Amino acid sequence: MKKHRAFLKWAGGKYGLSDVINKMLPKGDRLIEPFVGAGSVFLNSNFDHYLLNDINQDLINLYNIIKENPQKFIKDSAIYFTPEYNQSEVYYQLRKEFNASTDSYFRSLVFLYMNRHGYNGLCRYNKSGGYNVPFGKYKRPYFPENEMLYFAEKAKKATFVCEGYRETFARAKSGDVIYCDPPYVPLSKTASFTSYVGNGFGLDEQADLANIAEEITEQDKISVLISNHDTIWTRKIYQHASKQKTIQVSRTISQKANKRNKVAELLVLYK
Repeated sequence: MKKHRAFLKWAGGKYGLSDVINKMLPKGDRLIEPFVGAGSVFLNSNFDHYLLNDINQDLINLYNIIKENPQKFIKDSAIYFTPEYNQSEVYYQLRKEFNASTDSYFRSLVFLYMNRHGYNGLCRYNKSGGYNVPFGKYKRPYFPENEMLYFAEKAKKATFVCEGYRETFARAKSGDVIYCDPPYVPLSKTASFTSYVGNGFGLDEQADLANIAEEITEQDKISVLISNHDTIWTRKIYQHASKQKTIQVSRTISQKANKRNKVAELLVLYK
């Protein structure tokens, strides 16, 4: 099966791990992702149906627009990938307009633009909900036309929602498979820069997610796979999982390739 890249750059994206994740995902009719992010697992798995959630309203809005009218969106967004838009003052002006706008179509266009022109594929908002990723200074940002077309085609099997993870879990039915890729537990006190979302997903939520996974798989024929950093603490909260697997992954938050260290990731399956 040919691998497909997400059309968004995404810190912590699962493109490199999608093969390993697929091997661990049990068979089922529907895959539910409460933290879909850039959607690499969705794009590289083979289920009849998908329920894809993210707490980021801009992300889900963009996905629904591409699903409904990919040709129009691609045509309209291509304009932003011309040299005159690849300048810091234009970027900051558009970012300012984006933060002031309530027009969902305009926001979807600028969200894609900022994702590709901003620093390192980060997606971050300040406390008042303003997008605050700095300009990325790339020579020629890539316009992901083919990736968007593939996404739109695959999205015909998907329903996109924007809600809390507990609400998404509540939609699960017997026979569903759930894959969770929550904001990762920081590896150290100073590593909170990797908690890219900053949406208050703290240690309480991490433990809560492990508890729900345990409860739902005991009650119903539902399987839950979770990925996270491999730490003493995550091993403790996931101790009741039926299966655990550790893998070494390159971390790519740093722009300098030589600063990209190997990090241990943990995949746990409840079934």
